[in-house]
Amino acid sequence: MKLLTNCLRALALGAVLLAGTDAQAQTADKKTAIGINGSAYQYKGNFADYFWDFSSSNYGPGFQINRYITRGLDLGLHFNYVELKGSQAGNPANYFNTNLATTALGIKLKLNNGWALKEDAIVQPYLLLSPGFIYSSREGRYRGANTEGNDYLFDYFGAAGINFRLSESIGLYVQTGQHIPYGANVDGHPVRDNDRVDDRYLQHTVGLNIAFGKMKDEDGDKVSDKKDKCPGTPPGVAVDANGCPLDRDGDGVPDYQDKCPDEKGVAALEGCPDRDNDGVRDADDKCPDTPGKAELQGCPDSDNDGVIDQNDKCPDTPAGVKVDASGCPLDSDGDGVPDFQDRCPNTPGPASNRGCPEMKEETKKVLKEATKYINFEFNKATLLPSSYPKLQEMVRILGEYPDYSLSIAGHTDSKGADDYNLRLSYDRAAAARTYMLSQGVPAERIESRGYGETKPIADNTTDAGRAQNRRVDFDAYLTGDPNPAEQKYGAAPTIAELKQTPEGRPSLKKAPAKKAPARKAPTKRR
Repeated sequence: MKLLTNCLRALALGAVLLAGTDAQAQTADKKTAIGINGSAYQYKGNFADYFWDFSSSNYGPGFQINRYITRGLDLGLHFNYVELKGSQAGNPANYFNTNLATTALGIKLKLNNGWALKEDAIVQPYLLLSPGFIYSSREGRYRGANTEGNDYLFDYFGAAGINFRLSESIGLYVQTGQHIPYGANVDGHPVRDNDRVDDRYLQHTVGLNIAFGKMKDEDGDKVSDKKDKCPGTPPGVAVDANGCPLDRDGDGVPDYQDKCPDEKGVAALEGCPDRDNDGVRDADDKCPDTPGKAELQGCPDSDNDGVIDQNDKCPDTPAGVKVDASGCPLDSDGDGVPDFQDRCPNTPGPASNRGCPEMKEETKKVLKEATKYINFEFNKATLLPSSYPKLQEMVRILGEYPDYSLSIAGHTDSKGADDYNLRLSYDRAAAARTYMLSQGVPAERIESRGYGETKPIADNTTDAGRAQNRRVDFDAYLTGDPNPAEQKYGAAPTIAELKQTPEGRPSLKKAPAKKAPARKAPTKRR
């Protein structure tokens, strides 16, 4: 028993020393293994029965070479040696000392074959069938006679064992089996049984197996290609037993690609969490529990004005409106009318006039009475010099009110042909416009048109009435608003349209004269 204990200690020490090597226990990748063992042998025959009596055991070494065949089968060559000793119970003069050297073919049936247990399980039970040959050399005496003899015998050996996978490098196994050498006379007793199997012995073994060979591992992650479920792993990446990159947080993003390896996240954000699912990782999200926009660091902006809701003092700003830092519409001129509603965003004005400055009453009066002071040569569109002061005054007004435009509408009395009168009214309005343009007013701020004799304001049957009807109206209006002349008189042909008609004159039916109360006015020459 002491010898067996010493053998176990020696084998355990060997396992510790070898565990640090790069050898791998016998597998499909490293198919050849070498094993050493120590065994306790217990004889049973005509002299005695020592089965399971460790105080009467004999001990011997062993050696084996094993070859991996399949997940459930190994083959091996086993070599064992022991000197069995014993004496007849009650008569020690009858004794034997028999040396047994065994060579056998081992057929190991492994239960860690993937059905009951995994191939790399720590506990790996097996059954062993190991037929072989024994060389027997015996010394002894029986009833004073010498019983020496040598034999070559066929041996039946069956065993059951458990291999313990200590590491990737070492397997420690324990095994118990029985040898039945056919026709053996281990003790030298002359009387034999007819079945020729009366002498036998048990073998209790403890051993180490060490596998050799180089496994195929194309990605160099120390997991064989046969077991590697993630081939092609980049060099240096830590992997699990299946050869797949480690994923500590279990989010499906391997640690080497995971910017947040200890927090479960989403692949689209490199493994980082996003509680509100707005596409912004929580670490960068200023509003991690409310879905928002990436450009606003994950915070919401309901009105899409670029200011997050929690800072927006005007949360319902219409789409496309420019806002300030507080999310309220810009008011460039500070008049209380936001720019998107302000017709004059750079000039202060009341909300009643859509943010534009209102014309002074005296200015409106000048425009209203200007028609009295615009005169032309007889039957022509040539301005008389007396018209210039009033036109210059209107140029000044347009300079004072840059957000306004000017409408000029020409009219005639009913004398003459309708189409001639229409052309004359256009030309006279255009003459006033041309003069004002020469004084620096931008062309887009003045629109001229003619209505001929169609819009009288007095009775064309009297000289006084015809004088009133021969006029040029001036109306100021906010740029972009409808033309006041068109609102008062309706649509009129423009100069461009006039040029497209035959002989350059539109054909219009003469409108009925509009009677109006007679009033005194300066007499104008036609």
